[in-house]
Amino acid sequence: MKTKQVLATLLIVIGLVSLLWGGISWTRKEKVLDLGPIEATKTERETIPMPPLVGGLLLASGVVLLLVPTRARA
Repeated sequence: MKTKQVLATLLIVIGLVSLLWGGISWTRKEKVLDLGPIEATKTERETIPMPPLVGGLLLASGVVLLLVPTRARA
């Protein structure tokens, strides 16, 4: 795959995720306490909120990158 196609695919995927879920989120586990055999962990959910306008722009730019042909070098 060419770099342009990979970039366009990434833009489309990120745009769809932000439109469907309102952002990108993940879960992070952090060790809070470790006393020999006793261990305590904490789970946090972190989110990067993205407005629908940004998601739409990312999706549209990815589609445009896929559809616009590349120029031939002379």
